[in-house]
Parts: sequence; structure tokens; C-alpha cells
Amino acid sequence: MVKVAIVGAGGIAQTHLKVLAENEDVRMVAVCDVVKESAEKAALAYGMKSYTDFDSMLDREQIDALFVCVPPFGHEDIEEKAAAKNIHLLVEKPIGLDMASARRKAEAIKSSGIIAASGYCLRYIDVVEQARHYLADKPIGMVSAHYLSGFVNTPWWRDLAKSGGQLIEQATHTVDLVRYLAGEIRSVYGLMGYGLLEDKAGATIPSVVTVGLDFVSGAVGHIDTACIQPDWRNAVEVMGKDYRLTLSGKSLTITEPNRTTTLEGKTQNMYKEQDDAFIEAVRTHNPALPRSSYANALHTLEVSLAAYESARDERRVKLHF
Repeated sequence: MVKVAIVGAGGIAQTHLKVLAENEDVRMVAVCDVVKESAEKAALAYGMKSYTDFDSMLDREQIDALFVCVPPFGHEDIEEKAAAKNIHLLVEKPIGLDMASARRKAEAIKSSGIIAASGYCLRYIDVVEQARHYLADKPIGMVSAHYLSGFVNTPWWRDLAKSGGQLIEQATHTVDLVRYLAGEIRSVYGLMGYGLLEDKAGATIPSVVTVGLDFVSGAVGHIDTACIQPDWRNAVEVMGKDYRLTLSGKSLTITEPNRTTTLEGKTQNMYKEQDDAFIEAVRTHNPALPRSSYANALHTLEVSLAAYESARDERRVKLHF
């Protein structure tokens, strides 16, 4: 049995808890949250011990794997402490808000030799893998992606210093999916707008963002995000000579001369696919099973942070993956 603990008992943690409860190879032992009531409620629901102090949980519990489900600003030194105790990690996205601390964590993880996955769950949708297979031998000319939605009313989400804004906290899934399908990004140019959120008290995040992309392959592209929309839309479009591939939700459409093919995904629960792969990786000591490692998440974070730097300094920013 893989003994699992969770730090952070909010919405995404509840998603993981439901999935883990169905895994016969998992024993859930402890949950930690700074809000005592949240920790106690989760512990009662799943037969775990509850903590409000992370160090106490590490000291008192025997843990094989830790799910890190804290907000972007709440990571502190959680990953380093877990790595020092050889506890395997699944770290929810985004993994942080600055590259210096994320790189420090990545180095601690690498030195420890633990398995460290990250929560880029879209990689576990079956049509995403079909899209990758289709693109494997095709030159890419352009990528067009967007994540457009309404405003998230969680208090910390509107604070740029705590969430990193929509690009980092929410549209990070789209950034990661673009990298997964089209390859590494060499440089970015970001533009951001901060208007249209006057009715959101204390909001300091951009309302709209567009990021120009320069890929190592020579392809170009862009990612657009906005949190001022009345609905939700998310898609990645990859274009090459005589083809266009579009991923929207769990739908894949491939347009070719004289033919359009649409495939509907059959993946029932991408979180279950992700968490089961991680638990099996821990159980069998096989780090190749998770589709997104912590090191991968580091690259995705770098793209978004570079976009902010670019917008601030009004210049193209090269990446250092």
C-alpha cells in the first residue's frame, strides 16, 4: 500500500481525495490545512488524521507520497522538506510564482531521487495523446491557443502577488498543452491589459493577456487569455502545410484537404488517470509513468513568468529551459 498524505484541503484536494479513495493501492493517512475546520472535515470523510501544522504531520506520520494542493503563494518549503524525507510528490499547478524558488525546489527534488509529478491533467485525455501521435512527424507552422473565462471570486485569485493572475494560475494548463503538442518555446513577447475589472474590489491581475511564442522548431504562435467573458472557452489549434488540428475540451478535429475528422474523447476522469499513474509510479519505482514531471512544470512556469517580464520591459524574453 502507498501511504498518502495531502497538504491543502481545498477544491482541488477534494478532487484528488475522491480519486485516491477508489485506488486499492492507496492508504490515505493524513491531511494538513491551515484552516482547522477544512482539515478536520476532510479527515473525517476519508478516515485520516488532521493537522494544521505541516512539520508536525511530517514528523508524526509515515508517508510514502504527498499531494501538494496549496494555493500558488502557499508552497513555502513544503517540497524541500518532503524531498529531504524521501517522500514522493505530486505538486498541483502552478508550482510557484517565481523561478528562483521553483528552481531551488527542483534541485532538492533531483538530489533526493524521489518521483515528482505535477498536476497537468490535460495530458491524460486520450484525444491529447492522439493529437501528439498525429503531429509526431509533421512540421508545425503556427499555434493559436486561448483560455477565456469569467472572473474567479476566490479572494486570493484577484491578487497578482498571490495567484500570479489568470495566465499562471488558470491558463497554465493551456501553456502546458501548447508545449506538449508543439515542443519547446525559445522566446516570448507578452502584452497585458489591466482594465475592465474596476468592479472587482482589490483586483490587481491583468484582465487580458496575449503572449507571442517563438518555438525552437521555427514555428510561431500565440496564447490569449481573458477573465472578463460571460462563458468559458479553451482551445489549442496547431497548423501546418495542408492540415489544421484543433483540441477543444475533449474534442479533437483534424482538417485536411477534402476531409475533416472529429474524434470525441473517451477519458472519463483525467484526474483519476493522472493520480493512478503517479501512485503506480511510486509503487513500482517507475518515474516514467507520470506524463508531467516537476521539471516539466518548471518549464511551463518559465513561459508564463517570462511573458510578464516581457510585458513589463516591453521586449522579447528568451527562455532557459
